[in-house]
Amino acid sequence: MKIPKERRTYCPSCRKHTIHEVFESKRRRASELKWGQRQFRRVTSGYRGYPRPLPAGNKPVKKLDLRYKCKKCGKSHIKRTSFRAGKVEFTM
Repeated sequence: MKIPKERRTYCPSCRKHTIHEVFESKRRRASELKWGQRQFRRVTSGYRGYPRPLPAGNKPVKKLDLRYKCKKCGKSHIKRTSFRAGKVEFTM
């Protein structure tokens, strides 16, 4: 998938549309303090088994985590949508 290196989009810090540099960052681990994870730990603790069917296998591609860094103020943010892509290429 080809993605442009620079994009004009809204900067929440500047509160206006500016040119942003697009780059890929590593996805961080999910927080153990989230409600779903706390519930999962509670259900699997003790003598009970796994609460749902085990997943069949890994997904063929990982989800993409794109970050947008504002060229004016230097702050970066992410968009809400994440998607799966096998190969990512940043183009001009």
